[in-house]
Amino acid sequence: MRTKRVIPAVILALAVILAAGPATAAPSKFDAALQPPPAGTVHVLISTTHGNAGAVTDRLRQHGRSVSKRFALLDLIAANIVGDDLGDLAAASDVASVSLDSLVVTSGASAGGKTAAPAAAPASTLTATLGLPIKGANGKGVGVAVIDSGLALNGDFSNVSFYDFTSTAAGAPYDDYGHGTLVAGLIASKGSLSQKAHTGVSPGVRLVVMKVLDAQGTAQTSTVIAAIEFATLNRAALGVDVINLSLGHPIYEAAATDPLVQAVEAAVRAGIVVVVSAGNFGRNIVTGDPGYAGVLSPGNAPSAITVGATDTRDTVARGDDVVPAYSSRGPTWYDAFAKPDLVAPGTHLVSDAAIGSTIYNLFPSRQVAGNGGQLRFLNMSGTSLSAAVTSGVVALMIEQARDAGAPDPSPETIKEVLEYTALPLAAADGLTQGHGELNAAGAMALIHAIATGLAPGDAAAAVVPQTTIGTDTLTWGQTVVWGNTVVWGNTVVWGNANIYP
Repeated sequence: MRTKRVIPAVILALAVILAAGPATAAPSKFDAALQPPPAGTVHVLISTTHGNAGAVTDRLRQHGRSVSKRFALLDLIAANIVGDDLGDLAAASDVASVSLDSLVVTSGASAGGKTAAPAAAPASTLTATLGLPIKGANGKGVGVAVIDSGLALNGDFSNVSFYDFTSTAAGAPYDDYGHGTLVAGLIASKGSLSQKAHTGVSPGVRLVVMKVLDAQGTAQTSTVIAAIEFATLNRAALGVDVINLSLGHPIYEAAATDPLVQAVEAAVRAGIVVVVSAGNFGRNIVTGDPGYAGVLSPGNAPSAITVGATDTRDTVARGDDVVPAYSSRGPTWYDAFAKPDLVAPGTHLVSDAAIGSTIYNLFPSRQVAGNGGQLRFLNMSGTSLSAAVTSGVVALMIEQARDAGAPDPSPETIKEVLEYTALPLAAADGLTQGHGELNAAGAMALIHAIATGLAPGDAAAAVVPQTTIGTDTLTWGQTVVWGNTVVWGNTVVWGNANIYP
């Protein structure tokens, strides 16, 4: 029996307003960033009709235009054109859409409002507020691809492979911007440099580090797509189970034509769980008050797990947790999708620093000492960090299923379990917190029940929908999204019953 499908009135109202705005005003083939057509040379991503990328590439080159990349995963071309070419592209029947090859930036690494970081690294409350650790669970054998600014290797990391999409020269891992190291530390740090005060959520994972961001923390969208494509097409050889994308760009078009979104959707279809930061645009830049519709692309990817931030106030208990103003709220621009899917700790988190990197030098007051008094860590905030925490939990869930002798849960099942077990915050609406705050212990309990052979609905009925964190026993939200509809109740619709791929 299926539960009644209900769309909250606030979501429906905002959906109507947003969908009626820019979506109807924009010409069908061009994203908003290409209107009006720019002068001079512009980097674009051209989506072609199926099988016609080669023909469009040939025409562009015949007209003296350079094609920097033709993608194998999508019918997509990255090219340099001039504004006058847009008319020809609009008239071409084999061109589906044209998007700006936008600059992508990170969704984290801000000071987060504290005047200074502590001089030494106090014991972290992060794992405890997630209901961790759970005996025997550390993410062993699970591969997490961190598509970011790289990694500064230190004693906290092992079992790392590195691919540099910003340079053709092969070399050792590095991180000149510093963001990727923060993200990787929250996922996989072993805590060796902090006497276990700051371990990652899943220190047993294999890190597949893909550097796409430069020393200023930016990249072209095409570079990020190239990394997603590489991870997807080489999933088996690389052992990639999860992709973490703590980055994004403003939404300029519907998800169905957004090349970055479509790359994420292709990765999910290939069986990879993709975790994306919602963005740090939850605050109205004029009033400073929280505002809506600030989610970045690819946080608008329907199949992605899009994560906003919470501030745990550095306590284990959940009762004082809030969603900070910076965390991007939904719905998504153009499509009015109900995002984020959930929220997770992201404020004042201490993680490994890339010493000498741009971020490290930019925030000296956020530097934190580790073993021996050396300033090895940074105390930072952002939805980038929330996504990293969630990726670590996803790795634990996959490990839990494997330990039970089951196949890997599908990305859809992972997402629905995270939604169902999330712990709602009393003072936040659905477009602010999604289904609630990340509940690692609950998610692992439910995925274990599914992995032992129960159908998701039966597993949900068999497991007590509560988790004890600190001294509090908290009830799960018990909602999932079916399509773009929120579903409530004890009987849950689970993704077409496709529990495993």
